[in-house]
Amino acid sequence: MWKYIAGKILRNKLICLIAVGLVTAFMTYETCQIKLSYDFARVLPVDDPAYVEYMSFKKKFGEDGNVMVMGFSSPALFKPELFNDWNKLNKDIKAISGIKDVLSITSLYNVYRNDSLGKFEFRPLSGDANYTAAQLDSIKEIIYSLPFYEGLVYNKETGATLMAITFNSKDLNSARRLEMVKEITTATDAFALKNNIKMHYSGMPYIRSHVMEKVSGEMGLFMALAVIVTAVILWLFFRSLSSVVVSLIVAAIGVLWSLGVMQLFGYKITILSGLIPPLIIVIGIPNCVFLINKYHAEFVKHSNKMKALSRTISSMGGTLFLANVTTAIGFGVLYYTSSPLLVEFGIVAAIGVMLTFVISIIIAPIFLNYIAVPKPKHTTHLEAKFINKLLAKVDFWVQNRRPQIYIVIGIITLLGFWGMTKMNVLGYVVDDLPKKDPVYDDLRFFEKNFKGVLPFEVVIDTKKPEGVFADNAVILYKINKLQKVVANYPEFSEPLSIAEGVKFSYQAYRGGNPKYYKVPGASDLKTLSEYSGTLTGQQSKLKFFIDSTKQFTRISFQMADVGSVRIKQLVKELQPRIDSIFPPEEFRVELTGHSLVFLKSNDYLLKNLYESLAIEIILETLVALALFRSIRIIILSKIPVLIPLVITAGVMGFLAINFKPTTILIFSIAFGISSDGTIYFLTKYRQELKIAGRSVAQAISVTIRETGLSMVYTAIILFSGFAIFAASSFGGTVALGILVSLTLLVAMCTNLVMLPAILLSIDNRRRRKEALEEPLIDLSEDPEE
Repeated sequence: MWKYIAGKILRNKLICLIAVGLVTAFMTYETCQIKLSYDFARVLPVDDPAYVEYMSFKKKFGEDGNVMVMGFSSPALFKPELFNDWNKLNKDIKAISGIKDVLSITSLYNVYRNDSLGKFEFRPLSGDANYTAAQLDSIKEIIYSLPFYEGLVYNKETGATLMAITFNSKDLNSARRLEMVKEITTATDAFALKNNIKMHYSGMPYIRSHVMEKVSGEMGLFMALAVIVTAVILWLFFRSLSSVVVSLIVAAIGVLWSLGVMQLFGYKITILSGLIPPLIIVIGIPNCVFLINKYHAEFVKHSNKMKALSRTISSMGGTLFLANVTTAIGFGVLYYTSSPLLVEFGIVAAIGVMLTFVISIIIAPIFLNYIAVPKPKHTTHLEAKFINKLLAKVDFWVQNRRPQIYIVIGIITLLGFWGMTKMNVLGYVVDDLPKKDPVYDDLRFFEKNFKGVLPFEVVIDTKKPEGVFADNAVILYKINKLQKVVANYPEFSEPLSIAEGVKFSYQAYRGGNPKYYKVPGASDLKTLSEYSGTLTGQQSKLKFFIDSTKQFTRISFQMADVGSVRIKQLVKELQPRIDSIFPPEEFRVELTGHSLVFLKSNDYLLKNLYESLAIEIILETLVALALFRSIRIIILSKIPVLIPLVITAGVMGFLAINFKPTTILIFSIAFGISSDGTIYFLTKYRQELKIAGRSVAQAISVTIRETGLSMVYTAIILFSGFAIFAASSFGGTVALGILVSLTLLVAMCTNLVMLPAILLSIDNRRRRKEALEEPLIDLSEDPEE
């Protein structure tokens, strides 16, 4: 088949070039339409219970991750210059398009009892005026007498204060968010400079914007590094500018087609899909390396360009096709995770890998046909004395030192299993950012002074309309009791709930005395309800804590970024205590919010890693059936691919690299690419057995010496190509690059050393078995007869 394809390509070079050119032009147009994703990266599938509950919460109460906070600590907070400037900044930020609300110590409200109207009224504590020291002393006294705000907008002990800025949902998930964050930080930095204070920024809108800016910047960086690194390595290998240019053209077209596919599917660039362009370059270049190596080897034999190109396509086409299929499977199995983030990445990467193969098998031979024949200096890489000498040693070890090979690899693998026992499944919301990033320092400021900024929500379903205020509002006492339970955990901030609103109202009802900031008794609560008509109505400041049917209410906490393990412990400890306060037969209580969704996402990815790896192994085993009909050979040939994964997992354990969404990808991607080496080796081995008619030992020697060179070249390119991700400012991306590079390097060694050793051991065992089954010669008989 590949001989037929080779003839079609070489006889229709112009038509092929025009076809590729037209498709490339179309894909380039589509690529120009692609956009960055400003939505929160969704890991959980739409039917996951945790995600369904989270979306239900947002439908009832709105976004929980739409608040950006900024704060500082200063003993001069209530000094006229600082307070008035902070007040002006509050109003300037509120005037920014897309800002829904701003809460700070200069925009607080107090609740007053209006007996003539029979209701409570909200009145601002400050206005537009520039306040004097005396006026600020009075405002300070009032604010400090309102427990509702302590721990929410100020910390009396540390002198810290914050400004909470709520974004409109429409602007939160658009490019406008980055512009808004920029406007806010520009104005605030000017305020900080004028008043000589250190400002801290955090909250999900800020963190997401910070991450997205880095993603968009690094996408170009990785592209440039991928081109430079692969170009330099190709030049060192081939010493031919034309070979370098041909390879880079193939890779560039592959990138354009991949991005075009992304746009055609309606996907946007995320933190993961932003890695696809450099990945396509790194993974696509080895196709050209194998084709050019084979072309040069054939040309050296007979100096006939067309014959060399025809044999290159016909002999390498099938091998490269199967190798690219295994790589594509490594990405494609992410589809089975049902995680939108991983599904999009996996689909585009898998299609991109196969499209790049098609491009390379068409474009590379045609371009090689048009350029001048290789000169002797361009084919000296085939001699590669150092590598060939090393391959000769490998062949010797395989033929004569198999027990030692098994022992050494066995010991290293056991160490890998030991390291695996030290692995932790642990993720933090911002742990992909470098520890020196300002986001870390700022997050710690808010955790120290306000217990954190990550949303943690408790949703209470009373199971009946108007249930929140039914039975003499018994739920208020239950909410208050639960809040006291949660207060024992230092990871959580002060709560916001309808119970806190009632406390605030009762304090106002009692003339503002702070000692009455509590949920009143049943009789006082009944009296209080006569004033509270507007407090719980649609115009109330507390309307975001009760749904329109008054069946659902929420308790909102902020929490520290304590990591997925601690969150799981907290949930496990809290759940039975919640059930004791809110009996499940009467109430339905759900824990949700960004923090819980993050936890579920981590667990979900870990669970699906095992499933996707199992599917990948099955699919690649089916691919291997195209080469061999021996189940035993196919199964044993997977050992050299699985061992590098064990070693990598062990390294992660010894180096305390946590299992998290970004590092989970390492195993699926590396397994697919590592299998390429197995395909290259087994294909050549099969050709030497079937076509050349060599013995197993001879076939293995020839395969090591001939295919080994291209495998080493490819491994160097892949190792260096993935290593460029170490330049990332995201810890997960750095780990992905370094660990995949390590895995591929180990896989090259196991495919060149262990795989042929296994094949030779299988053959030796077969021959011994055949020898034992041969009939014995009866020595008592006369040979002459």
